Amino acid sequence: MIAGPTILHADLDAFYASVEQLLDPSLRGRPIGVGGGPHGGVVLAASYEAKVHGVSGGMPGWRARELCPEIAFVRGHFGRYQELADQVMDILADVTPAVERISIDEAFLDVSGSTHLFGPPAEIATMLRRRVRAEVGLPISIGAARTKHLAKVASQVAKPDGLVVVEPDAEGAFLDPLPVGLMWGVGPVAQRRLAERGIRTIGELARTPSFSLEKFLGQATGARLSALAVNEDPRRVATSHRARSIGAQSAIGRCTPTPEVVREVLAHLAERVAGRLRAKHRAARTITVRVRFTGLRSVTRALTVPAPLAATLTLTEIAEQLAWTAIREQGESVEITLLAISTSNLVPLQALQAELPLAPDDPRRAGSPTGSARWAVDLSMDAVRRRFGKDAVGYWPALVRAHGVPDEFRELAEHDL
Repeated sequence: MIAGPTILHADLDAFYASVEQLLDPSLRGRPIGVGGGPHGGVVLAASYEAKVHGVSGGMPGWRARELCPEIAFVRGHFGRYQELADQVMDILADVTPAVERISIDEAFLDVSGSTHLFGPPAEIATMLRRRVRAEVGLPISIGAARTKHLAKVASQVAKPDGLVVVEPDAEGAFLDPLPVGLMWGVGPVAQRRLAERGIRTIGELARTPSFSLEKFLGQATGARLSALAVNEDPRRVATSHRARSIGAQSAIGRCTPTPEVVREVLAHLAERVAGRLRAKHRAARTITVRVRFTGLRSVTRALTVPAPLAATLTLTEIAEQLAWTAIREQGESVEITLLAISTSNLVPLQALQAELPLAPDDPRRAGSPTGSARWAVDLSMDAVRRRFGKDAVGYWPALVRAHGVPDEFRELAEHDL
């Protein structure tokens, strides 16, 4: 028997902007941007009233004001974001233990074991939306379908503040006319490359042979999109909360990789990643760096070290070596558009054990003289930041990497996988 639409994707609408409108009723119904300003800075998030004018997250404040002269810029209440989002997740968990939180403001639910208590998926979703609005005060859109992929697409179609349920016998009719940009993993570049070949809807994508997609999107991406276009998605809702990896990335536009640029970006990323490792009392054995070049071409390089690490400078140095290996393999005159660091093969962070001075000094070993010194500096900096804020102290290459996006917002947006 074919399963019903028992997978729900719940997504809070324009979350950061909606929180600001909740906290300040005078902002309700008005176009607002969280962060930025009319003369500079970056808009971190926009309300739906601003989005209809073309304002979006990541846009310079001056451009947002140009598109929407009535926009009001507000500072973010970063502490309240996590608090309110957690309240929503608690409501979702009231109907099923099978909740997979994939970011601060969205989650998948498997309600197959809850229908005998709360009714069919549509009734469960309606109840959840009503409770979130009444108890937290925020709008939430929910999509219900047989697979995670389709449930997420349905929740996007439901926005703002709506509910879409896709029954198994209506999956093809629902998906076919939708734009490919609604699919998980199809960004602006992939969407443009598909459009150049006359593929603009999910139905047109579904009718394109997989081998053809693999030729111009890459084997993995082409095969994955080909399967998702016909709703082939075997992934189930995963409820484990133990992080398997911790990472961060930074889009940098098109630029020629120089030692200064690469070190500045990777130092900033390494500081964020290493800080999150230490905060979770974890250390990593495997470090992976991804370099994205022009033309949507990415190269990853990874290194597994004998001893797990969580030191910022050591992670920076390894990331630099991996990045330059990937860059130099491409030859001369290349441009990069993104750098990313991911740490995996995580283990519990052990108390530092100083080594006897028998082996050569190696900062990759936490107990070596250099490794111990770096660890002491990191712990001291962590303590200063906890007391005086994250901008109070930092490593110089990371401090100069500032684009107007607060690290509090980055950390809320990034989730550990």
